[in-house]
Amino acid sequence: MRSVYRVLASLVAIGVLAQAMTIALGWFTTLKDVDDGLVFDKNSDANFGQMAHGILGMTVIPALALLLLIVSFFAGVDGGVKWALIVFGLVVLQVALAFVSFGVPAIGALHGANALAVMAVAGMAGRRAAGPRTETPAPSEAKL
Repeated sequence: MRSVYRVLASLVAIGVLAQAMTIALGWFTTLKDVDDGLVFDKNSDANFGQMAHGILGMTVIPALALLLLIVSFFAGVDGGVKWALIVFGLVVLQVALAFVSFGVPAIGALHGANALAVMAVAGMAGRRAAGPRTETPAPSEAKL
């Protein structure tokens, strides 16, 4: 289960990288299309990059974070539940920031910054599962 925990945490971190790539693709595609004479307004359809960003951010990464949290209870990773809860909480915050950003675009900066926090914490969680489990020895009875 430790390896499952490590893989899930790593996939969340890699997912954030994929998110950065897809949103860059989406907006550079939009800018190119506008330069080519197309109109981008509220009636425009999203391009591939924007759609991929939405799918990854609304379904794939939250599902991975939830699976990481569930697995954390069985993985035997020191502090694993705590780190999985932090990852899950940051992912929930990330989705909330995305929705708020549509009404208050300046919040989008926090959405970007929080993405880096998700990637960092998920990476740290994955690294915690890579090392050996440290057992706390039971206290020995005092000899008289």
